[in-house]
Amino acid sequence: MKYGFWLPIFGGWLRNVEDENMPPTFEYAKKVIQSAEKWGYTTTLIAELYLNDIKGPDHDSLEAWSTAAALAAVTEKIEIMTAIRPGFHNPAVAAKMAANIDQISNGRFTLNVVSAWWAEEARQYGGVFTEHDERYARTEEFIDVLKGLWTEDTFNYSGQFYDLNDTKLFPKPVQRPNPILYAGGESEKGKQTIAEKCDAYVMHGGTVEEIDRKIVEMKTRREQTGNVPFSSFGMAAYVICRETEEEALAELEKITTVKDSSGYAGFKDFTTKSQLEQQIQLQDYSVSNRGLRPNLVGTPEQIADRILQYEEAGLDLLLLQFSPQLEEMERFAKTVMPLVEQKRSLIKS
Repeated sequence: MKYGFWLPIFGGWLRNVEDENMPPTFEYAKKVIQSAEKWGYTTTLIAELYLNDIKGPDHDSLEAWSTAAALAAVTEKIEIMTAIRPGFHNPAVAAKMAANIDQISNGRFTLNVVSAWWAEEARQYGGVFTEHDERYARTEEFIDVLKGLWTEDTFNYSGQFYDLNDTKLFPKPVQRPNPILYAGGESEKGKQTIAEKCDAYVMHGGTVEEIDRKIVEMKTRREQTGNVPFSSFGMAAYVICRETEEEALAELEKITTVKDSSGYAGFKDFTTKSQLEQQIQLQDYSVSNRGLRPNLVGTPEQIADRILQYEEAGLDLLLLQFSPQLEEMERFAKTVMPLVEQKRSLIKS
């Protein structure tokens, strides 16, 4: 299992806790990612939203791509997975920017392709926001342009959304043939697009049974396309690790008690403009990306056992959220990660 984490660009992950002591500043983000490298984390995911979806649209948040470029220059080995939403980008410019950051990082820049769901944000920032399947049709062309520019010396393209004529892009990315393209989706159109166009599949938090079914399905879809197998299956999860189960459950109760609805500004768009496989309740939405569903809540022993169950189901990357970030990331790295290794060794022996 590889351990990744969501970069804290919104000031936290909890919609019901006002101050999580993790400010949305570059200095804090740099401290987190540099510490994470030392503690054994392999990946950071930087969400791309121009409005703060966690604390509310009137709160500070960091812009993803400029943050990624800056962090690429002050890190050495961690993978920097940055979200990209086709409705907000020119694909040729995005391909150039991605190649440049990949050069800065010496091959550590990857993309999380997101077809978008927040109509109000698109209205405020001039993004293209259309019906669900059309958003995925645009995504397919967007990926075609990215890959074409990354692999061909002179690239031509004529599609419904994009046209390029004799376009050149140099230098190419360090990663060949292209930086890894991660994506997640639960609709029929989304899953098929990912199976055909992307390199790895990432999921919102789910139970072991839910994740097992999704992995089996996506492996089958991938085989049917004739592409090489997915390079990774990842899942978002929120961690509450404490010395006792009672302490962990008390924290869970605290963070899921809805007090202020300002952080729920995107809830209606997320649940009505995405085609989701599971019904989402406000309690699920207390933590972003369905992070509570995996139930990584309890003692280090309990959490390690649950991680091994996900590993058995075929998951190989956890994209974790913590609050407060630094303190809880360190606790997880020093108590849970070694236990997983010990338990795995015992199982194999």
